[in-house]
Amino acid sequence: MYELKTRENNIDVIEFIEKIENPKKREDAYHLLDIFTKTTGIQAKMWGTSIIGFGSYHYKYKSGHEGDAPLVGYSPRKAKISLYFATGDTRRDDLLKGFGKHTTGKACVYINKVADINVEVLKVLIKQSITFLKEIHPNQ
Repeated sequence: MYELKTRENNIDVIEFIEKIENPKKREDAYHLLDIFTKTTGIQAKMWGTSIIGFGSYHYKYKSGHEGDAPLVGYSPRKAKISLYFATGDTRRDDLLKGFGKHTTGKACVYINKVADINVEVLKVLIKQSITFLKEIHPNQ
C-alpha cells in the first residue's frame, strides 16, 4: 500500500527557514510566511521536510487513494520557490495573468523571488484556493 510521505509534522517552521543558505531566499521565505499567515489566519506547519503549509483538507480519489494535504503552502527550494494552490480551479489561470513572472506545473506555481510577483494577486490566489478546496471538500 502507498505510504504518503508529505504529512504535517512538528518540525519548527522558523528553524527550517533559518537553515536556508541563500540570504535572499531566506528573506523571501519569511516574507511569504507573513503573507500566507495574514491572508489565511492559519498558523504555518511543516509538511514533509520542505513544505510550509497552512490548514489542511482530506482528499479521496476515485482510485481509492486518499490522504491529507495543506490548503495552501510554499516551499523555498534551491532553484525556485514553489507555491502550492488547489488543482482544478479554473479561476487560477485568470488570476495568474496579473501575477507577474512565474511558471506553472500541475499543482505548483514557481517563482524566482517575491519581488517578481504582484503580492495582492498572491493574496487573492491564496483566498481563492482555500475557497475552491472548501467547496469541493465541504466536510473539512
